[in-house]
Amino acid sequence: MAEQDIALMGHLLRRAGFGASRDEIEAKASQGYDSVVQELLNPETQEAVEEDLLIRYNPSYYEAAAIENNVQQWVWRMINSPRQLQEKVALFWHMIFCAGHSKIDSGQEMGLMVDIFRQEGMGKFDDLLLKLSTNPGMMYYLDNTESHKANLNENYGRELLELFSLGVGMDEGFNYSEDDVKVCARAFTGWNVAPSYPPFPHGRSPWEFRFDPGDHDYSEKTFLGETGNWDGSDIIDIVCRQPATARFLARHLYNYFVADEPQIPAWRLTPPRDQAAIEAMEKAYWDSDHSVKAMLEVLFTSDFFKDEAVRYAKVKNPTEMVVSLLRMTGEFKGYKPGLFELSQEPKYMGMDIMNPPTVEGWHTGREWIDSGTLVERINFASDILGNTELDGVRILVDRLMGLGDKISPEQFVNGCLDLTGPVVVTDDTMGQLISHASKEGDLTHGTDAEQSEFTRRSGEMFQMIAATAEFQFE
Repeated sequence: MAEQDIALMGHLLRRAGFGASRDEIEAKASQGYDSVVQELLNPETQEAVEEDLLIRYNPSYYEAAAIENNVQQWVWRMINSPRQLQEKVALFWHMIFCAGHSKIDSGQEMGLMVDIFRQEGMGKFDDLLLKLSTNPGMMYYLDNTESHKANLNENYGRELLELFSLGVGMDEGFNYSEDDVKVCARAFTGWNVAPSYPPFPHGRSPWEFRFDPGDHDYSEKTFLGETGNWDGSDIIDIVCRQPATARFLARHLYNYFVADEPQIPAWRLTPPRDQAAIEAMEKAYWDSDHSVKAMLEVLFTSDFFKDEAVRYAKVKNPTEMVVSLLRMTGEFKGYKPGLFELSQEPKYMGMDIMNPPTVEGWHTGREWIDSGTLVERINFASDILGNTELDGVRILVDRLMGLGDKISPEQFVNGCLDLTGPVVVTDDTMGQLISHASKEGDLTHGTDAEQSEFTRRSGEMFQMIAATAEFQFE
């Protein structure tokens, strides 16, 4: 099998999912790139992840109320679901449509919101926005439950335009005005939840969307130049017809799946990294009647995605770092204790899943890494990859032994890099890795003692790779 096919498939599975073991990468490469893309884009054609045994193992996961249980379930699904793009897209929307447990105070509501992203995330953008706008957790988080025709709260209207659809501006212009924000808020009056918050003293009851016609502003409204008796669904229709929305989605998709872009607040004044790529996805948005799936298909089948220049041009977010390592090493496939501790690891790296710092979400790219989070990332990766007792790591060691009876330091380092990615490193990093391996000479594995030493050196080299700057990228 050609090395370039392996490298391209590894790139696809890292970006359109959470990575894979080397065996899975090779199996998918044999299946063919286009076939795998279609599988990813059509999750309903793949077997759904089986949660029955997970819930039997931990009954508190069933209609889980605690945020910790909801986070654990999601991390488990990221590791185990064959529908990898579906889970990756859910995380994508969670990082854009940000709402947090710190205010909502209901793990179940957070889990229900993520399930919207999972089920609707690759469909028509209009439908996704409507689901979001009627989601009780989001309505409460952004204060639409406190917005009334006689006492307006603009928070949801503002964030819908600024952070969820249009963006502040593009091509150095602005996409909406303050008047548009006010009109948007008026259109969403009467959109509320039942039962009303707070739930005490008898505990929480599940929320549901409620429209109160007596609290809705039925007056004529002018929004983005269109006049009518608009309500929230009309606002969403108008928003989704704007060129700015296609641009906003395309830049987000590029930033998440292809390569790091500047931070979102800079987009009004900063052109895209690849204007042609953005325009191709915008065209797909219009040609498909606003389908996110169509935009993703253009992205994953494009030359700009396959280009070697964008491989390892994106810093792994903490969730990607943790889950990809667990998938690579085969750890936590199935059911066993210890998931809680692992599910908390992204938080220690700066990404508290289901609890973003603000509605703006997390700053991405190189801002994921500072002196504290870098140490946490390296330590976690080194602990996992250096643990040669793990079945998945043991398989990597066995694959290395298969390179020959006697392996030079150069062959050894190249083999380790290949099996853990393939990871691409600079000449300087390569030189340092080979220099370290050369201190102990060639590797052999003919006797039990040699095999033990081979395993030790392999774990050590995996740890060194995990500590490189290049390993922070995908």
